Amino acid sequence: MCTMTFEELSGDHAAERMDSVGKALEEVLHSALPQGCITVGVYEAAKSLNVDPDNVVLCLLATDEEDVKDVALQIHFTLIQAFCCENDINILRVGNMGRLAEILGAAKQGGEPQDLHCVLVTNPHSSAWKDPALSKVNGFCRESRCLDQWVPLVNLPER
Repeated sequence: MCTMTFEELSGDHAAERMDSVGKALEEVLHSALPQGCITVGVYEAAKSLNVDPDNVVLCLLATDEEDVKDVALQIHFTLIQAFCCENDINILRVGNMGRLAEILGAAKQGGEPQDLHCVLVTNPHSSAWKDPALSKVNGFCRESRCLDQWVPLVNLPER
């Protein structure tokens, strides 16, 4: 059920809400990382989605300006989005990959930079994850879908 009003979607309140969701997303990533609940990379994400989609709680699709013209990447995104929608997995677009790399500590592995175009957040296998920040992000995704915005764009706060 959607409960957003027009007033909530306009003006300064919308900007504050986006900042709030960006901060909540950062909290989710910071708490998921030490638990080993992050899958990074388009190929690795596709494998994880294929093996255990019920364990995925959030999918992030990140791009920079130069990625917009990458047809292969856009096809991957379309397929991942379709799979996530079919399996009720919340999806967000992240517009600032540099900040995402900082949060995830995306150091080069074996000399190659990590592929941050797709990042999955999964439940820890030990328990169901109850995180207020994750609840806030998931609520934002639900509200966005009610407004026919299936893959909303969120910017992570700069430091």
